[in-house]
Amino acid sequence: MQENTILVKENLSSVVAKFVIYKPLVAKAARAGQFVILRGREGGERVPVTLVDWDKEQGTITVIIQAIGKTTGLFNSLNQGDKFLNVAGPLGTPVEIRNYGTVAVVGGGVGIAEVYPIARAFKEAGNRVIAVLGARTKDLLILEPEMRALCDKTVSTTDDGSFGMKGMVTDAIQKLHDEGEKINAGFIIGPIPMMKFTSRLMDKLDMNPHASLNPIMLDGTGMCGCCRVTVEGKVRFACVEGPMFPSKTIDFDELIRRTAEYRPQEAQSLELYQKDHICKCGLH
Repeated sequence: MQENTILVKENLSSVVAKFVIYKPLVAKAARAGQFVILRGREGGERVPVTLVDWDKEQGTITVIIQAIGKTTGLFNSLNQGDKFLNVAGPLGTPVEIRNYGTVAVVGGGVGIAEVYPIARAFKEAGNRVIAVLGARTKDLLILEPEMRALCDKTVSTTDDGSFGMKGMVTDAIQKLHDEGEKINAGFIIGPIPMMKFTSRLMDKLDMNPHASLNPIMLDGTGMCGCCRVTVEGKVRFACVEGPMFPSKTIDFDELIRRTAEYRPQEAQSLELYQKDHICKCGLH
């Protein structure tokens, strides 16, 4: 078996796919909260992707990718038997796992996959684990059965009310608080605005929030400085000091501005890619 080979590819939705990849050294060293950087081909973009699962005996790692731009779209066009050119990792600082008492893991969209190993680690450490999951619609609410089986309590929300509670994860967290749930620590992964407002609410409710940050990232080893974020008024490098940080003092507005810096170029790249792949047979 060659390293970086895709052993299993499963489409979880029209834009989200799960890959099981043969990468023994990463599987052997992986811990909750870490990530890998994937590259599909020579000259291709380097994309950081959180580790969802790993199997030391089988030598495999599992990642879940949402096709947002050109490169993630190319990744999700790969199939069983194909290979990633590079799989580098595990990178980042693992989440500090200890017994808080009751821990809430909050996942938005594909962030649900990324909180899964964190929820499992906290459960194994003896915590009571509550999962709060959110997505725009039922089709994008991934791994809900797996999270429900793992956690002591699971609350699902959808923006359109197609599954679970209609509303956002902040509505569910407020409801849990109002019902008397005492949450000692929260760990949040999802879109930046969701993490910002969830962190603010959890801090207000004295829930000790943490958030996993997803800034622009290049080398993943702290050399380039692209992933710098501001926490407690200090510059931190998310790739080596994070990606998980206590979120009370994260400058989320700065993070939003920095991640949007190349949005026009990303849109142009995706547009050119889509034009190059229009069917020439007259059916489209």
